[in-house]
Amino acid sequence: MVMNGFGVVVLVTLLLTFLLKVAADLLNLRDSSGDLPVEFEGVYDPEDYRKSQEYLRVTTRFSLAAAAFGLLLLLAFWFVGGFEFLDRFLRGLGFGVILTGVLYIVALVILQYLAALPFTIYRTFVIEERFGFNKTTSAVFVGDMLKSLLLAALIGVPALVFLLAFFTFVGASAWLWAWVAFVLFSLVLQYVAPTLIMPMFNRFEPLGDGPLRTAILTYAAKTGFPLSGIFVIDGSKRSSKANAFFTGFGSRKRIALFDTLIASHTVDELVAVLAHEIGHFKKGHVVINMVLGMLNLGFIFYLLSVFMNNRLLFDAFFMTDLSVYGSLVFFMLLFTPAEFLLSVLLQMLSRRHEYEADAYAVATADRKDALAEALKKLSRSSLSNLTPHPFYVFLNYSHPPVLDRVRRIQRLSAVES
Repeated sequence: MVMNGFGVVVLVTLLLTFLLKVAADLLNLRDSSGDLPVEFEGVYDPEDYRKSQEYLRVTTRFSLAAAAFGLLLLLAFWFVGGFEFLDRFLRGLGFGVILTGVLYIVALVILQYLAALPFTIYRTFVIEERFGFNKTTSAVFVGDMLKSLLLAALIGVPALVFLLAFFTFVGASAWLWAWVAFVLFSLVLQYVAPTLIMPMFNRFEPLGDGPLRTAILTYAAKTGFPLSGIFVIDGSKRSSKANAFFTGFGSRKRIALFDTLIASHTVDELVAVLAHEIGHFKKGHVVINMVLGMLNLGFIFYLLSVFMNNRLLFDAFFMTDLSVYGSLVFFMLLFTPAEFLLSVLLQMLSRRHEYEADAYAVATADRKDALAEALKKLSRSSLSNLTPHPFYVFLNYSHPPVLDRVRRIQRLSAVES
């Protein structure tokens, strides 16, 4: 087997991105041995901080091992002719081109899922358990897995059929029509997900009357942010880590607060967390991210059409027959360097948005320092790395390091006060 230029590009990109991850992780570990930042004194005790650094070391080594295994498995499958063998086998079953394509891609996804499953189990039931995070039972874990497979069958497979059919039968303009259809589908999915999909995995209970509900509704009214509901989500059935998120559009906007978040924060801190999320809406971040996601999808579909049934691309993966489904798989591997660059750029924008949302929360919340206090508690409860290396942040962080955020909030709070 002789590798052509496309194959060299994919191979070099896969190796370089892995080596960059290794370098960033090693730098991150090197910077994790410092003293506790003064801003977190009184929040972390020495044992908490030691535990957070040990958690970083354990999870970093584990993620590197998982990434190395995944890369080696992909390269082995590639160079022993796995893509061609699977294609020959499925074509031999005599199904139509669309069904063959669906089976081809589903088979690859299942192989990847099965390869990653032992690592997921180990992280959940060994690492997360060791550090006191895991609340997931084996029944919940299996249930989540089966529900995810069901959703993939009900949503993912029809979407895949649609995509393959478009690029097989429509012609040169297929990318444009597919883009429009997928954008509309994603909007519908975001609209129905809070009421049809999310309740499959978690229980959403309306927040009862009391000081927290009153404070949230008062703040939302003050900032002109309509809420159709405030819900408590049973996040504690999977993890002790806390979170909060918004769902819905327009007047159907809802907030979901993890029960673990409510249990560990004051009313002022919870309102400050809410204020930060509202800041994303008020600053237009939600719309910006949505538009960028749509444009990125259109860009991918267009490039896919350019590389559709490219003989050299198929030769790079030792494939005999051209196909739309093969083009989709091999293009996504070829697209790796552009995807990596785009992710870095989008994360830079995301970190900027987080600072802006923090500033909005400080400006509009009654207690100016409440968000900083909430972030400190969240970092302690999740054993966050307080001093990540800048290169690691550059490659991986969608949010600024918590220490940087706390310092900025404290400066803003001093000005606002």
